[in-house]
Amino acid sequence: MRRTSASLVAGALVAALAWASAPSSPAIAQDPDVGVADLTQDINQILSDSRLTIARAGVVVKSAKTGEELYATDAGKLLIPASNTKLFTSAAAVETLGLDYRFTTSVLGTGRKAGSVLTGDLVLRGTGDPTMLAEDYDALAAQVAKAGVKVVTGKLVADDTWFDSQRLGNDWAWDDETAYYAAPISALTAAPDRDYDAGSVVVAVSASGGKVKVTTTPETDYLKIVNKATVGDSTDVLIERQHGTRTVVITGTVKDPYQEWVAVDDPTAYAASLFRDGLQRHGVKVLGPTTTGAAPSDAKELAKHESMTLGELLVPFLKLSNNIHAEILTKAMGRKVANQGTWSAGLKVTTDFAKAHGVEVINMRDGSGLSRRDGFSPASIVQLLSAVRDKPWFDTWYESLPIAGNSDRFTGGTLRSRMQGTPAENNVHAKTGSLTGVTSLSGYVTSADGEPLIFSIMLNQYLSGSPKDIEDKIAVRLAQFSHTAAVDGTVQLRATQAPQAGELECSWLKPASC
Repeated sequence: MRRTSASLVAGALVAALAWASAPSSPAIAQDPDVGVADLTQDINQILSDSRLTIARAGVVVKSAKTGEELYATDAGKLLIPASNTKLFTSAAAVETLGLDYRFTTSVLGTGRKAGSVLTGDLVLRGTGDPTMLAEDYDALAAQVAKAGVKVVTGKLVADDTWFDSQRLGNDWAWDDETAYYAAPISALTAAPDRDYDAGSVVVAVSASGGKVKVTTTPETDYLKIVNKATVGDSTDVLIERQHGTRTVVITGTVKDPYQEWVAVDDPTAYAASLFRDGLQRHGVKVLGPTTTGAAPSDAKELAKHESMTLGELLVPFLKLSNNIHAEILTKAMGRKVANQGTWSAGLKVTTDFAKAHGVEVINMRDGSGLSRRDGFSPASIVQLLSAVRDKPWFDTWYESLPIAGNSDRFTGGTLRSRMQGTPAENNVHAKTGSLTGVTSLSGYVTSADGEPLIFSIMLNQYLSGSPKDIEDKIAVRLAQFSHTAAVDGTVQLRATQAPQAGELECSWLKPASC
């Protein structure tokens, strides 16, 4: 996310004109620097792509070393950022919570324990840990058994009051309600694997003995599976949870194994069911039903689990563009600063952080960028990226960004298959963003002169054909940039790098390689 305004000569009037350039007006280089003039010409040429004829394109490039603006078009225009929103959320979270922050999930007992009998309730209390797995709930159950509890006469109480009860973000699309990338947010939740897509279950189908076999990860009877699929000559299957229910209906034909990540309807109830299953496995019987509520102040701790640190969580969060992490961290910030685990409190923390660091154009409706009412300008993103470079946590945060062309999934992240074999490979550290008709790429790159650059590319309202290759061409051109020489020829990307439907944000699609 680089902030650039076409490397103009000093002067307030000239700068103002550059920042206010109209969408249809390409940036004009006014600096005698031959490299900047050539860069400006090349980026203008890249942006002349026919796919952007009716679209909006905002691009800013800035030298992190000198602060010089090397390129800008529509730098101050409010555009939809998609997952570039996570740059603001993650930076504010690290600043507010600290790299060593951990989520705690605990089990408490109320009443009196006599021998192996707890005369009271067993309370499962969460603070939003998105990394809790079924095995972690099982480990908590084992701790309860080890504490000598075999019978609980009361209820199993799920305490998710660390956050409020609003489960879905502002402006989220109704038809995403069952999608794992828009799973409900709760202080008690569970992930199916170490991508940590909290609030979802992996439902898999395979052909076995002439019938369609269905399995879930983790194993759970929380979901009601209605299997209407049949074995066929090809795999054309739909796995979909019915809105507002626990029922997953499977239809179509299955030849080869296939799996889908499905959001649960109620992550609190789901987490409690995993814990109750664990209790049963470890010989702890809870006589009462599962309910929700807050733990009494005098409840005594019987077991506790702590998550990885926030510094460690940044890797799956930013590399894989995890929406649920962004929303949980937003509520966690609100809880710490205002004692309110709400979106409004958390978004205020992020917005205040951004404004305190010089960001002027910002409108945040959620922490992940799922809302189409989120808005930033390219200049605002570049300003944030510039401001955080002096933070003591910057190196950890920087290394958590996706790295272009690095095929390792937890290094390259959402950029692992992009810009391979170019000067941008293992050079560009940037956050991707994708919504229908929206793509963005903002981050850092080192030029051919060894100069650190900051850039932001935001493309909105295109109708067909993913323009991610346009982002890539600009990023590669920045890696080639030199103040003292022009670059011969146009930017070339590998033919295999044309973005495919399955290469969008991991927060939107879950291909096998993602």
